[in-house]
Order: sequence, then structure tokens, then C-alpha cells
Amino acid sequence: MLQLFLALLAGALVGFVFGLIKLPIPAPSALSGILGILGIYLGYQFFLWLIPIVK
Repeated sequence: MLQLFLALLAGALVGFVFGLIKLPIPAPSALSGILGILGIYLGYQFFLWLIPIVK
């Protein structure tokens, strides 16, 4: 839980700094960003599932 809070805090701080210096946020649009993260997670889970089968 602490890790989640620290990640949220770090993201909020970076977003604040980017807003302060008038830069666009370094993130894709909401839906494509969420789907990208989901794809990375599912790909990694598939990798973990496949490795014992291949060995």
C-alpha cells in the first residue's frame, strides 16, 4: 500500500512540476494509456505462464 501511495505522490509531483513550467504532461490520452499498461501487464503474465511450459 505504501508503494502505491508513493507512486501516486511521485506522479502528482511530476504533473505539478510540468504544469508549473507550462509543459504538456508526459502521458498518452487516458484510454490509450490504460490499455497500454494493461497490455504490458497481460504480456508479462503470459510470459510467466509460458516459460514453465516451454522448459
